[in-house]
Amino acid sequence: MGVVAVLAASVVGLAACGQSSGGSGDAIELTITQNAIAGGKNAAGADFIANWVIPKFEAAQKAKGKDVKVKFVPSGVDDEQYKTKLSLDLKSGKGADVMDIDSIWAGEFAEAGYLKPLPDLVGAEADSWDGWAQIPEAVQGMAMYNGKKYALPVGTDGRVLYFNKTLFQKAGLPADWQPTSWQEILDAGTKLKSSGVPVPIQINAGTAMGEATSMQGVLPLLVGAGGEVQQNGKWTGASQPLKDALGLYQKIYGGGLGDPKLQQEAKGRDKSFQQFAEGKIGILLEGDYFWRSVINPAEGVAKMADRDQSVGYAMIPAMEPGKGIKGQDFVSMSGGSLRAVNPNSEHPKEAFELATFTLSPEALKEETKDGNVRITPRTDVNKDILAGEPLMTFISEKVLPVTAFRPPVAVYPQVSVALQEATAAVVSGTAPDQAAADYQKKLEGIVGGAGNIAS
Repeated sequence: MGVVAVLAASVVGLAACGQSSGGSGDAIELTITQNAIAGGKNAAGADFIANWVIPKFEAAQKAKGKDVKVKFVPSGVDDEQYKTKLSLDLKSGKGADVMDIDSIWAGEFAEAGYLKPLPDLVGAEADSWDGWAQIPEAVQGMAMYNGKKYALPVGTDGRVLYFNKTLFQKAGLPADWQPTSWQEILDAGTKLKSSGVPVPIQINAGTAMGEATSMQGVLPLLVGAGGEVQQNGKWTGASQPLKDALGLYQKIYGGGLGDPKLQQEAKGRDKSFQQFAEGKIGILLEGDYFWRSVINPAEGVAKMADRDQSVGYAMIPAMEPGKGIKGQDFVSMSGGSLRAVNPNSEHPKEAFELATFTLSPEALKEETKDGNVRITPRTDVNKDILAGEPLMTFISEKVLPVTAFRPPVAVYPQVSVALQEATAAVVSGTAPDQAAADYQKKLEGIVGGAGNIAS
């Protein structure tokens, strides 16, 4: 199915970007693509575009006196295959008028000239869209590169600290726990250990857990110490914030509050999920995916029948109050996807209208009904659709305003691996300062020398 989808997308791509195939009179032809296909990958998304967005948008345009026809270009392949297909289309001046991309591809595509700032493509409408007022500034940042908007945020997520209320009660800790510093996390871990909890604290580390180590480990800690992996065009080397973040790893895993062997196992993250569900882990740093898909009582891979009663969640504190990035008391990390307008489009203004139409309150509420609830980029929509979802409401209202994002540049994945290696070294006994120095040496080779690093 995947191969067929790629071939089909390639064929449609030749006639994409508003290029009429003839006989359409004054009709404006648009195409929209996602890595989704009916009956396959992300089928719900494909069905929504084909069965709701397209007829509704065409009708709305007709009411304005425009004859607009929209085609959905399906795909259903591995994310890297999808990215490669988009890159080839954009490079050759083809591709769909509106396309979904992973947020961490944005900078790479912008640098290559595959994407252009929205105001350059569609004019003042790009900045005056009323949806921007409903999207938190931090979430808008996901769609920006070098201070310019290149796309529209489609959705996002957030990281929090999960904790087992039953274990907390046995340890004499409150059910409404909200630490305000790293020391308070360590103090809770010490009490959990004294009460017999096998693994008081689990924060992902090492290379076996891959990007999960970065997003659910070292990056939230780095921003909690006031640093960012990249800032003002320079990469962060052996800085004090990185040393502080690695220092917390040392206190957890060198102090007997975490299981260092778990970080080295190929299935370590899955095992940590199971152990949390079994009441063997007291505190776990994870994203909303953990709540929705892992310990979900009905459909989770590590079901917790008593999830809603036994699992608490708290914001991730900065190292100390006010010590996080931008002087924040609390921090988080988020990912997400973007909806972009193809610079090759013959009808960029209409393409932008299509993109914003898919992110209107009406469209988002329709897309997220019938069990497809997710955190949208819009606060007005989230207030409605997340009313019965306390965890996702918490993330939408409390976490997203203070969250941070990975740098959307091509070299980031290599930098991420180097960070994972630094955490692995500390968990194995290397001093934080030494691990930070070793990381900086690797970083120099990745990003083109010491001149691109701020220490």
